[in-house]
Amino acid sequence: MDGRSMNTTLEVPRGLAGVVVTETALGDVRGREGFYHYRQYSAVDLAATRTFEDVWHLMFRGTLPADAAGRAAFSAEIAPLRRLPSEVRDALPALARATRLSGPLAGLRTALSLLGACAGFRPVYDLDPDRRAADALAACAAVPTLLTALHRLGQGLEPVEPRDDLPYAANYLYMLTGREPDPVRARAVERYLISTVDHGFNASTFTARVIASTGADVAACLTGAIGALSGPLHGGAPSRALDTLDAIGTVDRIGPWIRERVLAGDRIMGFGHPVYRTEDPRSRILREIALRFGGPLVDFAVEVERQVEEILAELKPGRELHTNVEFYAGVVMELCGLPREMFTPTFCAARVVGWSANILEQATDSKIIRPAARYTGPTPPHPVPPLR
Repeated sequence: MDGRSMNTTLEVPRGLAGVVVTETALGDVRGREGFYHYRQYSAVDLAATRTFEDVWHLMFRGTLPADAAGRAAFSAEIAPLRRLPSEVRDALPALARATRLSGPLAGLRTALSLLGACAGFRPVYDLDPDRRAADALAACAAVPTLLTALHRLGQGLEPVEPRDDLPYAANYLYMLTGREPDPVRARAVERYLISTVDHGFNASTFTARVIASTGADVAACLTGAIGALSGPLHGGAPSRALDTLDAIGTVDRIGPWIRERVLAGDRIMGFGHPVYRTEDPRSRILREIALRFGGPLVDFAVEVERQVEEILAELKPGRELHTNVEFYAGVVMELCGLPREMFTPTFCAARVVGWSANILEQATDSKIIRPAARYTGPTPPHPVPPLR
């Protein structure tokens, strides 16, 4: 009997697009509506009304802090975890030198593994829920400290120690620049961070859950997720979208530049999304933030958006192509003074909370994620040829 006739695997779309692989209580993306949520709350509403710590509490513990005292208690729990063990801190200068060309996100993969080893992270399979959550909380709190230290060391600067009295976003900017940020910019970055905490079963979140399904420790799961995020088709696009604005340069070049790229089949960074069939709600949040800043860069970005959508509607009729989160994310981060090499690491500083919540949820399921692949090579078994 032909072996292929015994194959009982299911045929699914490339990239598992639209395939439901598990259940989650953490959130969802409704692409046709242009809506996404964290647990039962609109992510857009959370970004407008709550702090990053509130959303972190929601993702980890299932509820928003009920009052100021609850918020303060959670913030006080996180603050001491921002400080790195001496073994990790001492290793960062050499790590920054080794990753000088590849950047802080590459360094973070190694630094986070080292942190997990130094802190004694154990496989989630062997831990009770409280211990898993404690490891995840420690990892999330340390990521901004690791990223900013690696960046500063790569620039020949000394790392800046975290401050317990600053909220997550303000502390991140403080450790990055060495200066306490003004409240407007700190809040703009905080709203960006909230808007990118989680977003369905994207590539990095799915990677984290696959690793968690093996029972590996939290640091191992997060390291895999960071590797997935680093790809330019995932989290690596915010600076590339801003590079597109630089390449266009002036308003009179928008039409010719975009037409040439579209007709050549090139992707326009910052436009289109694999899930949304309407405007990306994260783009709406960030456009609003950018418009509040105003200025030439914002005016130019708005005009590029208008003309790109016009041209895409003409050249690709029937397709809904709008700005995605990366387009205005780059604009907002530029206006807030973040260097471009830190755009994707900043995304990571938010998404680590979503990854960790997914890891904790996956750890409650003892079933390993183990899909199948269709073999398309030469028909086996061929005789093994003798060595000539």
